[in-house]
Amino acid sequence: MKRVVNLGFWFFSILYLEMVLKITLFDNIFNINIINLILFTMPFALIFNVVTSLFNKKKNAIIHTVLISFLTLVFIAQIVYYKTYLSIFSIYSIGSGTGQVIEFMDTIFKMMKQNVLPILFMFLPLIGFIVFNKKIIVTKKYNLKNIALLLVYIVVFQVLATGSLIIKDDENYSAKQLYYDTHSPTLSANKLGLLTTMRIDFKRLIFGFKEKSKFVTDPIDDNDDEDDIEKPKEYNVIEIDFDKLIAEEKDQTIKDMHTYFKNAKPTAKNKYTGMFEGKNLIVFLAEAFYPIAIDKDLTPTLYKLSNEGFIFKNFYTPIYPVSTSDGEYITVTSLLPKEGVWSASRSYNNYLPFVLGNSFRSIGYKTTAYHNHSATYYDRHKSHPNFGYDFYACKKGLNINCKIWPESDLEMIEATYSSYINSDPFLTYYVTVSGHLNYTKTGNMIAYKNWSYVKNLNYSDAIKAYMACHIELDKALSRLIKALEDAGKLKDTVIAISSDHYPYGLTLDEINEKSTYVRDDAFEKHRNSFIVWNSEMEPITIDKIGSSLDILPTLLNLFGIEYDSRLLMGIDLLSDTDPLVIYSNRSFITDKGRYNSITGKFESNDGKTVSKEYINQINQMIYDKFYLSRKILETDYYRKVFSK
Repeated sequence: MKRVVNLGFWFFSILYLEMVLKITLFDNIFNINIINLILFTMPFALIFNVVTSLFNKKKNAIIHTVLISFLTLVFIAQIVYYKTYLSIFSIYSIGSGTGQVIEFMDTIFKMMKQNVLPILFMFLPLIGFIVFNKKIIVTKKYNLKNIALLLVYIVVFQVLATGSLIIKDDENYSAKQLYYDTHSPTLSANKLGLLTTMRIDFKRLIFGFKEKSKFVTDPIDDNDDEDDIEKPKEYNVIEIDFDKLIAEEKDQTIKDMHTYFKNAKPTAKNKYTGMFEGKNLIVFLAEAFYPIAIDKDLTPTLYKLSNEGFIFKNFYTPIYPVSTSDGEYITVTSLLPKEGVWSASRSYNNYLPFVLGNSFRSIGYKTTAYHNHSATYYDRHKSHPNFGYDFYACKKGLNINCKIWPESDLEMIEATYSSYINSDPFLTYYVTVSGHLNYTKTGNMIAYKNWSYVKNLNYSDAIKAYMACHIELDKALSRLIKALEDAGKLKDTVIAISSDHYPYGLTLDEINEKSTYVRDDAFEKHRNSFIVWNSEMEPITIDKIGSSLDILPTLLNLFGIEYDSRLLMGIDLLSDTDPLVIYSNRSFITDKGRYNSITGKFESNDGKTVSKEYINQINQMIYDKFYLSRKILETDYYRKVFSK
């Protein structure tokens, strides 16, 4: 009887934890996928039942306590991680820098505090075991016959569970597709359950995983109106003999990639092509930069630059799950990051011809990169030289005060501009850190330094601290512009500023304190700013939607640098190519509306219904872009194309 009670405990405990997770993260539970969840729970329950019944009472009790405690912590950790990154934590991400988690402990505790209720609910199975352990713990261990019979049950229920995947297997990102063909832990956790997702994840880590792709190069035009505008005849392409590459290639995956890129539609050159040709370029990847940091009084330089250059009104910086360095990787390479690794670090031996450093260096620019934090953080000492930069950071040639946290953007500018400002031409890339969490007066030296500017503002202390941090960035920009002006280089220099991600150190409620409109958690939390400014230009407003994936091709086009737009996942935002913003969970935004992959619903911009075929094809395009990005990274694809 205790064995039956023990099995029941494991089944209902796991199912309960899964349901609390679904309600907390996805706000849905009572749909057809509950059948998959229930059936996949039973094999796990049987396995735990066997494991906690192999020994004597004392040992079984210890094993039981450890397992239920571990499960509880895993589910709690996933809540905290998802609420920060909007993604499920992948098993094979564990090796990617877990030693640096301690730097984010304050954020972890803050997120736990915000989600204290579901976290407390997660402890109920553990509490139930503590209270009723005498009725649950198996006192007589299983014999070989018992174990063999249970193994048969495990196989039977696993077959039933996988058989249930045929339910609605034709929908986008169906449970069947996620189980066999697509690696998307967030969607999988929603439709199959967290434990099944982690099992699949672990299997793919050990044995590898090859996604299949049908490859879609052009989306369906879901608009009945004819486009009467004559299409430009020049495109951003490089002459590549794909037919020869296909004929000589033996690897079918690489051959399929050649075929895809041969047939991909390039982006057209436009009236902005070469607008800044020959000018200097200074690029900022600004830590946690966000529209609420732009304030006419507190950050006047940011305000000036954001209103007097290119004004991208619908720009997004979706966050990706492995690390915040994914935001930089997307911006630098125009590729989607690979799940489970530091993609920028992993690319350090790859040939990357289109990244800004390599592109500008190839035409004679002095290319330098600076970061006012550790050179080895996220392995930037490996990746950034490969991006084409002479790289300097704390304890690697950058002489600033590196003993405070976060370090000063202003000090970085003051210590570096003289080393390149008299070079002609130059490309300089800054990765800032002053805007980093935690957003508190104590424990954040930049917030403390600039607190006098914000102390009387009618906002929460978190917003005050955030603004204080970005005052430092504003001071840095002001000092840089003054130096350029004094050197007679301002009119010949373009400044571009983007962010690695939204300020996840702030809650959505805190963000909405200063936001000009109420942002939602799914899409608008990631609407951001992209600044491109030159002192000689008139303001140009761009309504087209875009994301950090589009920054590289946009800048290459503006500077008239030769590149092949077919080989990048983003597009030139100034071209006539249809826009697409891709989220890590495969949600998307197009010029027609937005699709939520969790709910499976498409919200049209104009209220008109779009065809299911259009949604399916955009989903397939996104699937392909994830696949191709991963393969470009894994196979060093650009080296194969250009025989480097």
